[in-house]
Amino acid sequence: MGRMTASPGRRVLLAAPRGYCAGVDRAVIAVEKALEQYGAPIYVRHEIVHNKYVVQTLEKKGAVFVERTDEVPPGNIVMFSAHGVAPVVHDEARQGRLATIDATCPLVTKVHKEAVRYANDDYDILLIGHEGHEEVIGTSGEAPDHIQLVDGPEDVAKVEVRDPSKVVWLSQTTLSVDETMETVDALTAKFPGLVSPPSDDICYATQNRQLAVKQMGAEAELVIVVGSRNSSNSKRLVEVAKLAGAREAYLVDFAGEIDEAWLEGVRTVGVTSGASVPEVLVEQVLEWLAERGYADVEIVKAAEESITFSLPKELRRDLREEAAALAAERGGTGTPGA
Repeated sequence: MGRMTASPGRRVLLAAPRGYCAGVDRAVIAVEKALEQYGAPIYVRHEIVHNKYVVQTLEKKGAVFVERTDEVPPGNIVMFSAHGVAPVVHDEARQGRLATIDATCPLVTKVHKEAVRYANDDYDILLIGHEGHEEVIGTSGEAPDHIQLVDGPEDVAKVEVRDPSKVVWLSQTTLSVDETMETVDALTAKFPGLVSPPSDDICYATQNRQLAVKQMGAEAELVIVVGSRNSSNSKRLVEVAKLAGAREAYLVDFAGEIDEAWLEGVRTVGVTSGASVPEVLVEQVLEWLAERGYADVEIVKAAEESITFSLPKELRRDLREEAAALAAERGGTGTPGA
């Protein structure tokens, strides 16, 4: 990537790691492979990941994003997004005579399994997360009679449980680590017997990206986070940057959304991206900054990442044939690919 000459004293701190995590990479590739293997359209329930550019790119290739399962015509393929869905959604797909591909991030699936296990043991489950987020909706649907949502420390006062000796906390995977532990501390003060999950629910990628931002926040007057406004982990990076000492932090989808006024009096700009952001968008931000004298780029490395996830097993079957058979055997009138 070309760079203009750096202006004296101006620099960019570039977070590492940043961008795609293993779960997002898996989900996006799953859509692309499904389109290549089965042809368009491939229906996707909800945005496959929370990023405007990714969604628009996949739409151009033939993906059709829907909010409800019943929007998919019988005899078609529907993919579930990386955020996961409740069991009732799988039931809806069966009733709608749809072949399915489950692209839920394996780390989200882990939380789902924890919820089922603790519900089977008759625990009250306190799910730390943001109301209305797709991941929270999916996890809550695994055991709705046992799960209460706790949306931050301010929610703790209203939490009531049946047996304080049988209470466990779980969390949405994309939260701020510090905010989550603040909520856990408040819950523990109220319920001393509170059980922690067997392993940390907040995903490794969320933690690593937040750690890199913490390291740069003390030096950068301005932090630019590339990510969409409906991305929980991207919004958390803005919050973490400010708490770490950055004078200002902003969330942008594209370089064109950056306001030059933000650079006034700024010598050091921090740049990072959420876990659902392709690197091309970061490159465009770096080019934009270089054109304005911020061509000196230093890497702030917080961790190494080498985790990968295998693609959904459903991609190894002939799902078009399976979808057609489902429609035919139940008297469906939908035409596959319609």
